[in-house]
Amino acid sequence: MTAEPIISLRRITKAFGEGDAAFQALRGIDLTINAGDFVAVMGPSGSGKSTMMNILGCLDTPTGGEYLFMGQHVERFDQDQRALLRRRYLGFIFQGYNLLARTSALENVELPLLYRGEARSVRRDMAMEALKKVGLEAWSHHTPSELSGGQQQRVAIARAIVAKPQVLLADEPTGNLDTARSIEIMQLLDRFNVESGITIVMVTHEPDMAEFAHTTVHFRDGLVERIEENQARSGATA
Repeated sequence: MTAEPIISLRRITKAFGEGDAAFQALRGIDLTINAGDFVAVMGPSGSGKSTMMNILGCLDTPTGGEYLFMGQHVERFDQDQRALLRRRYLGFIFQGYNLLARTSALENVELPLLYRGEARSVRRDMAMEALKKVGLEAWSHHTPSELSGGQQQRVAIARAIVAKPQVLLADEPTGNLDTARSIEIMQLLDRFNVESGITIVMVTHEPDMAEFAHTTVHFRDGLVERIEENQARSGATA
């Protein structure tokens, strides 16, 4: 792991509404994430962790402060620049999988490459490679309804990594899975972090899933309450 920060948040604030009725979702966040790190984000509902993830993913903009991604001031980007950053550098994994229902696993994984304008043959090869990495090449032509929850989340992970992002943003990636499937998914994320050096930022409510990360950041009331280094990671590489 390098010591070079890939993400730096400096005094980030986010308010919803105006005047006395404004809700301060983030009240001055300072956070540095190094390239190759694996960070778990925890906190009660309303603590600001989802707002922070939306800002990291360029799905929302801060009210104040600085957001640096690979040294670039993202808070100064316009909408097109933020969209380009998402396409080129970020991968997203969601609790609800967000797969297209009538579309095969292979075609679901191709989607980020379609948005990037890659040729059909290139998309197919890269998507199949990503499915192989999650152990689902034999299921490439199956639709989501023909896959288990764990398999659907593996397709979602393949879609997230197919464009070789610098950072994976995972929002409750095991929230809909049983314990055994959750561990499989976390071992998979751990392997991508260790072998490919992908930086991972993951929101979770589950302490045992957070143990797979290097660092756990605890949010409360729109602030970073504390940061813990995980001395022993519970997950073995898959």
